[in-house]
Amino acid sequence: MLVKTGIAINMMDPGLVAIVASRSGLSLKHGVRVAQGIGVIDADYHGEIGVILTNDSEEAYEIQPGERVAQLMFQPVVQVALHFVDAFSTETERGAGGFGSTGKA
Repeated sequence: MLVKTGIAINMMDPGLVAIVASRSGLSLKHGVRVAQGIGVIDADYHGEIGVILTNDSEEAYEIQPGERVAQLMFQPVVQVALHFVDAFSTETERGAGGFGSTGKA
């Protein structure tokens, strides 16, 4: 469910991104966590922060007013220019092996 936080931001800095992350204790003890792993708030977003939470436990959990349900972190963002190519100019040992192609150990 979407939980409104009552906290609004207006970063307006393309060199930053805000990350909404789960609280470890809430996740461990009650199975309540940020639904998509992390939430990303882009620099050009301004307004109230909403946190999408999911409950992985069998027990209902009631969020109390003022309860800390997630944590907010600010991270630098590197702006990159992408160049589209028909083929790569270098080869790697992994190649185009895809997920799991490097093994477990």
